[in-house]
Amino acid sequence: MKLVTYRHEIAGEARLGVMADGMVVDVELLGDVMGEGLPATMLDLIDMGPDALAAISRGLEATDGARPAGLAVPQENVRLLAPIPRPRKNVFGIGLNYTEHVAESARSLDTSAELPQQPIIFSKPPTAVIGQGEPIRHNAAITRQLDWEVELAVIIGRRATRIDKADAMNHVFGYTIVNDVSARDNRRAGQWIFSKGQDSYCPMGPAIVTADEITDPHDLDLWLTKNGEEKQRSNTKFMLFRIPDLIADLSSGMTLEPGDIIATGTPAGVGAGRDPQEWMWPGDVIECGVEGIGTLRNPVIKVD
Repeated sequence: MKLVTYRHEIAGEARLGVMADGMVVDVELLGDVMGEGLPATMLDLIDMGPDALAAISRGLEATDGARPAGLAVPQENVRLLAPIPRPRKNVFGIGLNYTEHVAESARSLDTSAELPQQPIIFSKPPTAVIGQGEPIRHNAAITRQLDWEVELAVIIGRRATRIDKADAMNHVFGYTIVNDVSARDNRRAGQWIFSKGQDSYCPMGPAIVTADEITDPHDLDLWLTKNGEEKQRSNTKFMLFRIPDLIADLSSGMTLEPGDIIATGTPAGVGAGRDPQEWMWPGDVIECGVEGIGTLRNPVIKVD
């Protein structure tokens, strides 16, 4: 199931939808048609658990070919927002989680060339999150080294405290795409949150694909283009720490809750690691893709 948060009208409220046959079906209205209480937001849906997803599936099947007016809107007529426009907590980021990215970062960013023995964890605040088509903000007074990082992101579906790796995947609700935008010249004494957590530095979307739709999250192609030119291409099979490792490690000391987001790291090909180095500038357009999820597209704009 491919779930989105969308607006149908410019001034309209954000709504929860499910993509079906080129249409966005409104989940709350679908519940009204079926006589079942279904939520209007992504976080409420995640909180409701598998029963809500089963109800959506029943509703889609029951209304297939005979959906009342207003229940479904063509995808091209809606504006997609970040699937979770305002996360309840910081987005968890994982640094240096692909071997070749470890090597390029050691060459260009003064990080260690040794492979991490534990996941490297940082975070992005909820205010960093933007959605499909929203601009990445470039403030030249703050950074001259604005970089890109395509990543598979995991959405937690069940509360997780001290979870074993063997049980970790049972806590996954679904997957989306994150661009871990990074101001390389804003790192402070080894701390990354200002470099990675500024406003607009967490493009996310375009949808959440539920876990049952992704047969193996550790065998997905992912790529990134800048102005149509490919800069990154790899596969999630090259992660150093896989999703069960990350969930087990994070939950060993921090409770993961429904709706929490883990961005699982980026492969090689970031701007800092290129020769010569490349950065994002106003006027650029960045597209991130992950197999089975879609493409996340964001322009870069100048801000003062």
